[in-house]
Amino acid sequence: MTGPNKNRLYPNETIKTVCYISNLPKRPNVEIGEYTYYSDNKNSPENFYNNIEHHYEFLGDKLIIGKFCAIAEGIKFIMNGANHSMDGVTTYPFNIFRGGWEKVTPTVDQLPFKGDTVIGNDIWIGQNVTIMPGVKVGDGAIIAANSTVVKNVEPYAVYGGNPAKLIKKRFDDEKIEFLLSLQWWNWDEERIFNNLEKLTSAVGLEQLMEQYL
Repeated sequence: MTGPNKNRLYPNETIKTVCYISNLPKRPNVEIGEYTYYSDNKNSPENFYNNIEHHYEFLGDKLIIGKFCAIAEGIKFIMNGANHSMDGVTTYPFNIFRGGWEKVTPTVDQLPFKGDTVIGNDIWIGQNVTIMPGVKVGDGAIIAANSTVVKNVEPYAVYGGNPAKLIKKRFDDEKIEFLLSLQWWNWDEERIFNNLEKLTSAVGLEQLMEQYL
């Protein structure tokens, strides 16, 4: 045995509030890495996709989530379909109400578009976090509960607040550079299993640096 079955929706059958969301039915323009889980104590975690809002296939924006992420209940991913054009006198979307107002329907290239939303690997997102369109969250980052993320988050940084701001870096620059090159989340199951103590202990990073540098 070298770990849970990554292909099971509920890796621990005794806990029905946590599931591996990469094993949910596939949805267009959503990519989720292995071992990433969603935890929800109020609703079934199988309803994860309900937390992706204003995501319209014709716009083409993607939500990309890496491996080994821990996502708590209340997450909201606001996608590009929520944006209103700000070029005119008003931001009111007349066209969606028809009745002749559709004459000012913008083309897709006239709509504000901030690109894909990309959540890296090994990221912990606390409860009730909102992530805005086009945000990139770097590997190893932590987003504090009740935060609204409106700009990119550096790898191995802790962000919190509304709007979310840098609280601290988890490690110094040398260690962050090492971890980004190590990419432990891409190791095979046996290698991860054999290094679990190093990956989860306070002294493990130093041991890994001694081993691999």
